Amino acid sequence: MRTRVLLVAAATLLPLTACSSSESGSGSGSDGKPGSRAAGFPYTVTNCGEKTTYEAPPKRAVTMNQHATEILLELGLKDRITGTAYLDDKVLPTYEKAYRSTPVLAKEYPSYEKLLAANPDFVYGGYASAFAAGDGRSRDALAKSGIKTRLNIEGCAKKPVTMDDVYQEVREAGATFGVRDRAEKWVRGAKAELAATAKKSAKRGKAPAVFVYDSGDKTAFTAGGRGIGNDIIERAGARNVMSDLDKSFGDASWETVVDRRPDVILIYDYGASTVAQKKKRLLDDPALKDVPAIKNKRFAVLPLSDVVLGVRAPGAVGKLAEQLR
Repeated sequence: MRTRVLLVAAATLLPLTACSSSESGSGSGSDGKPGSRAAGFPYTVTNCGEKTTYEAPPKRAVTMNQHATEILLELGLKDRITGTAYLDDKVLPTYEKAYRSTPVLAKEYPSYEKLLAANPDFVYGGYASAFAAGDGRSRDALAKSGIKTRLNIEGCAKKPVTMDDVYQEVREAGATFGVRDRAEKWVRGAKAELAATAKKSAKRGKAPAVFVYDSGDKTAFTAGGRGIGNDIIERAGARNVMSDLDKSFGDASWETVVDRRPDVILIYDYGASTVAQKKKRLLDDPALKDVPAIKNKRFAVLPLSDVVLGVRAPGAVGKLAEQLR
């Protein structure tokens, strides 16, 4: 995780913008009769500084990183995914059946050769590390092989991302695959879910101070103010004590944690260390004994896949808000 997010933070590509030659949403995304053009195409989008025109929806996509995979599954595109790679934690139950029928190319990232062997016409990366040039998987290298690519907005953002960026990500993925109607339906549902959560959270008094503990021993690896995790915390009716850290993820000293006196510690659940082990590490640290969250043993937990820019983010707001009550 640390390697991936550092690559995300170091990305210097331009922010994502989009345009389309069609203002109307498309239907099923089918190519239709021979010689016909799919509705909404050609579609042109500028993603993380790279302008791409799609004459038709991709048919053989490879998704790398869980939140990219789950966006396509949420949009009902299981039959367009020819391979996937790199889970952070368990897929949601609603996607489990579809995920089981999708070939897994690698536990983490596949080699360039293995990726090409899947014969994709599109590769969708969740983190900037999905397109690491040092591993031969750069977007330029894939383009030379005739493969179009997309990087999740959070992987190249130069400003704090919010739920509006989640909507943009889903809408642009939907437009790319010719299923704009499905994307808009999801956005409407997400907005309604967030509005309901906001109504409940508004009844609470003072916003609790939250510190995110991802991992770390000598320093605390935490969520800064640039990632969607910060927006999730704020929408849940709390405040991120490390919101002034100008990164999605980064290191903070334990002295800073003590000084900022969080009321709640939000643990990101993933990887080799269990939630119980992370709690024990925090509770056993004598330097933290006077931190309100430690004194009161007040913790919240979210899976890592909930707090990256994807279709889980709106639901994560409600899940966190419930734990903060």
